Amino acid sequence: MPAVIFPGPEGRLEGRFQPAPRPRAPVAMILHPHSQSGGTMNDQIVQRLYKTFVNRGFAVLRFNFRGVGRSQGSFDNGIGELNDAAAALDWVQTIHPEAQVTWVAGVSYGALIGMQLLMRRPEIRGFISVAPPANMYDFSFLAPCPASGIFVQGAADTVVQPAAVEKLVEKLRTQKHITIHHDVIPRANHFFENEQAELMRSIDNYLDFRLDPACPIR
Repeated sequence: MPAVIFPGPEGRLEGRFQPAPRPRAPVAMILHPHSQSGGTMNDQIVQRLYKTFVNRGFAVLRFNFRGVGRSQGSFDNGIGELNDAAAALDWVQTIHPEAQVTWVAGVSYGALIGMQLLMRRPEIRGFISVAPPANMYDFSFLAPCPASGIFVQGAADTVVQPAAVEKLVEKLRTQKHITIHHDVIPRANHFFENEQAELMRSIDNYLDFRLDPACPIR
């Protein structure tokens, strides 16, 4: 899990990068929760997502948005953080240019940034959005959503209303050519404090499905 420093739009960005174990290995990038609420790349769920993709043979990057840890700059209300994510993906692609498939996974605010990045980067073929803040931000930019993925939500989340995520999922499911999965974890709050095992089981089951060579979703 090598520590890395790479250039971002406002100076250096700090991350942890697991290089690709083989040629043409897929890439995954993990985005952390809101930095103004203490979110960093060392968030427990971010670290577990990172390890999950490493164990599946991906080249994987998690990093701190601007103003977090050793990353330079200051919080920029999502605009700068999206640019950070784009710069981070550019950097991974310079290290691992032969990758043909990219995934993005985000937690809470990181899920919002991940879905925005999805709209910019056609090489992203799959997404994992954990507790996306659908009642706090306008997700209408997903018109249309260009890739299939999964939303995972806690049933007892008092920060992100489960009904708001359900409404977003229902809207995206009306689109053709993509498949949206949606798992609700019973008793889980916004941080999945006592249900992280259930959260990761849901994500692992979805990745088993998507990464199966026989999977119809591409």
